[in-house]
Amino acid sequence: MKKLFLLFAVAFSGTTFAQSTLKDDIDVVQSVYGKSKSELVSQYMALSGTQATDFAKIYDAYEIERKKLGEEKIHLINQYATDYANLTDDKADAIAKGALKNNIAYDKLYSSYYEKVKKAIGATNATKFIQLEIYLQTEIRSSLQNAIPFVGELEMSKVK
Repeated sequence: MKKLFLLFAVAFSGTTFAQSTLKDDIDVVQSVYGKSKSELVSQYMALSGTQATDFAKIYDAYEIERKKLGEEKIHLINQYATDYANLTDDKADAIAKGALKNNIAYDKLYSSYYEKVKKAIGATNATKFIQLEIYLQTEIRSSLQNAIPFVGELEMSKVK
């Protein structure tokens, strides 16, 4: 029932849902950790002085790019919700290819920013940052995945 409700909520919310990507990320992180993502990252990194300043600049640029990828991901989810009842091979192919491209873009983003953070504050701190980012994105991805029905899942539940 939860999945059916989410599917309809996503389908009817359209662009509002896509525009709330940042809020959704914040809500997921806050619900799990009780603080904003930037607060969590700052606390976990535990940097001070020039390292904290240098990292903050890089992190802000990273977040701009990450949010764009998040918006693309939400667009794909909206597309899936819109097309779910009448999913054709062409629509399924476009959604799957878009999701795979989005996942690859996230990996490229991690690689790119790992190098930038490493130059600014060292490999150990860069590893901490990337490890935390991948963990947080995995949690967000898992929350979304748990709420989205598999292809044909709703039809199968009607048959029973």
